[in-house]
Amino acid sequence: MLDVGASIPDFSLKASDGRVVTAEGLRGQRYVLYFYPKDDTPGCTKEACGFRDQMPRFDGIRVPVFGVSADTDASHQKFAAKYQLNFPLLADPELTLLKALGVWVQKSMYGKTYMGVARATFVVDAEGRIEKVWAKVSPEGHAEEVLAYLGVKAGPAKTVEKQAASAKKAPAKKAASARKAAPAKTAAAAKKATAKKAAAAGKTAATKKASVKKAAPASKARR
Repeated sequence: MLDVGASIPDFSLKASDGRVVTAEGLRGQRYVLYFYPKDDTPGCTKEACGFRDQMPRFDGIRVPVFGVSADTDASHQKFAAKYQLNFPLLADPELTLLKALGVWVQKSMYGKTYMGVARATFVVDAEGRIEKVWAKVSPEGHAEEVLAYLGVKAGPAKTVEKQAASAKKAPAKKAASARKAAPAKTAAAAKKATAKKAAAAGKTAATKKASVKKAAPASKARR
C-alpha cells in the first residue's frame, strides 16, 4: 500500500453521478479517496452513510470525497440511490487504481483466502501527493475521524439503524392515520345517507298530503 509522500497514481474512473473523474482533473485541490469492499453490505453502508451525513462539513472546506470499490457503475448507482448518497462513487472493476495504490489484497475468512479491497482511506494534497493514510478503517465514525484530521468538527450523524427505523415507521404511521380516518369517513357517509333518506320520506309525505287535499273538494261536489 502506498504511503504518505507518494504520488497518487494516474487514474480515470467513471463516477456514479455520470462524470469521469481523473487524477489530473483533481490536481489543485485536496480530496479524499476512501476504499471499501462491496456496495450495500452492512459495514460499507454504515461507512457510506457516515460520509453522507458529514458531507456539508467536507463541502464547507472544499474537500471532495470519493468512495471507490471494484463494483460496477450500475451497482454504484443503485447503492447511491438507495441511501441517497450525496458524493460520487468511483467504479474500478478493472482494479486499475486498486492495484496501483496497493489496496487490492489477499484476505481470509473461515479458513479460506481470497482477493478483495482493503478498507482504507487516503487524503491527497493539492499537488497530487498522499498526505494521510488510514490503512485499517473501522466503518463506525470514520467520516468524523477524517474531518478531525482536516481540522473540522463533525456534526450530528443519522445512523443507518435510525434511518431504517424512520423508513419503517413512516408507512405504519400513514396506515394508522388511514385507519383512524376510516371510521370518521364511514360515520359521515352514514349520517349523510340518513339525512337524505329522511328528506326523501318528508317529500313523499308532503306529496301524499297535497294529493289528499286536492281530492277532498271533488268528493264533496259529487255529494
